[in-house]
Amino acid sequence: MATTSTAESEVRRARLLATLATDNVIGLTAAATEFDVSTMTIRRDLESLEGEGLLRRVRGGAVSIIGPRPFSDRRAVRLRAKETIAEKALSLVPRAGSIALDASTTIATLAARFGVRSGLTVATNSYQTYGTIRSAHGVNAILIGGETEEITDSFVGPIAVHAAESLRYTRFFASASAVDTDYGTSEVSLREAEMKRTFFRMSKELVLCVDSSKLRQQSTAACLPLANVTMLVTELAPSDSRLDDFRDLVELL
Repeated sequence: MATTSTAESEVRRARLLATLATDNVIGLTAAATEFDVSTMTIRRDLESLEGEGLLRRVRGGAVSIIGPRPFSDRRAVRLRAKETIAEKALSLVPRAGSIALDASTTIATLAARFGVRSGLTVATNSYQTYGTIRSAHGVNAILIGGETEEITDSFVGPIAVHAAESLRYTRFFASASAVDTDYGTSEVSLREAEMKRTFFRMSKELVLCVDSSKLRQQSTAACLPLANVTMLVTELAPSDSRLDDFRDLVELL
């Protein structure tokens, strides 16, 4: 392996962060191969970046730090995975009735695929998603307003909770900041978790749409146990070994 200078190290670490911003995860072996350095060199890079609070090291690499991020920043993260999830989850969206959508960018990606619907009422606490579903033919779009969660660009708080409670939903489509087999889903803030629990209470079924980088992770605010989840939708094939821990706990799509 080639010896690297300080300048080369800085360039490599910047590229590692760029990979993390896109994929939400860095694989130790894959990064060593990509940069033609030893895994020990990459490990030192990750230790340095973790010390700066830019990532969290895990076995085999590193993952993004789970925390509040603006909608515009979150939209481009793991975009291909979100598109695959949206493609799969679209089959679960009814053509009529009423559903709820959370304020995640994963669910916003799903909403952009609704197309023509006949008599479907859709409620969401995301202004961006509301704007998207308004353009879907045959959809009655309802914006659940309230206090603004400035960092995540969603509506939360007692007014939003009260508004969400005024409807009944066939299905609630939601993502999560993290999903753990023992602790269920968790969110970046207590108010985000409260909104999702409210939507869930008023729904017959919960469809949880998360990319695989969020599995076996925990965030700040506890939200919903996996026993509440009707269907777990990821970008992975249901037979993928990365879903083995979840296979006996929830139905996979």
